[in-house]
Amino acid sequence: MSQQLTALKGALVLEGGRFCQDKVLLLRGAHIEGIVSNQQVPSDAHVVDLDGGYLVPGFVDLQVNGGGGVMLNDQQDVATLRRIAQAHARIGATSILPTLITDTPSHLSASIKAVEAALADGVPGILGLHLEGPHLSKARKGAHDAGLIRRMSDADMVVLLDAAKRIPVLKITVAPENVSNDQITALSAAGILVSLGHTEADFDTCKAAVQAGARCVTHLFNAQSQINGREPGTVGAALALGALSAGLIADGVHVHPTSMSLALRAKQGPGQIFLVSDAMATAGADTECFTLNGRDIHRSGNRLTLADGTLAGAHLELATAVGNLVEMCGVSLEMALAMACEFPAALIGASDIGTLAEGRQADVLHLNEALQIEKVWQRGDLV
Repeated sequence: MSQQLTALKGALVLEGGRFCQDKVLLLRGAHIEGIVSNQQVPSDAHVVDLDGGYLVPGFVDLQVNGGGGVMLNDQQDVATLRRIAQAHARIGATSILPTLITDTPSHLSASIKAVEAALADGVPGILGLHLEGPHLSKARKGAHDAGLIRRMSDADMVVLLDAAKRIPVLKITVAPENVSNDQITALSAAGILVSLGHTEADFDTCKAAVQAGARCVTHLFNAQSQINGREPGTVGAALALGALSAGLIADGVHVHPTSMSLALRAKQGPGQIFLVSDAMATAGADTECFTLNGRDIHRSGNRLTLADGTLAGAHLELATAVGNLVEMCGVSLEMALAMACEFPAALIGASDIGTLAEGRQADVLHLNEALQIEKVWQRGDLV
């Protein structure tokens, strides 16, 4: 990696949550050296004139099932993880949590080993692992294979607690129906991010899970109990309980724009709503059809479904999700970008990504005025 000082100029720089004019972003090696005025650019810097647009942090996506034509469920090895990470880096997600959708114990163990190996090899973009299942509710299974869904056992706990010692970021999506609060407490104490999802749990059950240590809700509104007049459900818990953050698939397919707007106005802090892609094999690829647990998933436009019409993940880039929030929901560009960068990074305790500041990892996107990606730098290298 070159240690040449690079100066990115000519675009608005997102610094401290606001866009700044006449600022230059300095990169050296894998890190940001600083943000300076045009007059302060060192004479030995290699200047890249971007001619307008925005400089923003690389996106942080905590729910990535696949990309580049492959799924983590297909093959659990470093080559697959590298291919998925490269596909997502090209579309702006320079940091991802590869996600294993409900599968067999052997596939789960293989995923843990593969992520551990990828981290040891320094594969760019891999933060850790997200296990979405198998301890979910069959009543809210979505595209998950009901035959593989089961209650969490003592043996499962041993596997997860051991994995937490070897993987810096481990997120698991569980349903309270199949995981006890004592198990949630033990998992959380081990540093695992416990997220509630694919669940019929009512508000009080979710509240008890939060008191036990759960800190997140997976894909808000989807595959979970809804708000009604007499029961707030999992959605109500996600919005009312400040200890919970929640991922949101802002493609206009999974959640109606009005529902997104209402949720953003209703969310109680300090937890935040953040963006996820829930991307499948089609991300960064021309793939139109692929398989999950032996079942075909087809793409029609930006919609992915099983043969019976059940939504099965998403065909979504986070740059599109950011634009959708701005256009459909009236969210400021600064807030939409925070939801794609700063908020997910903070949730997993990743202080070196998610914002542009001196010393942070040089994961940078150049967006044009239409919020399309022009250039991507990952760890200081142009992707």
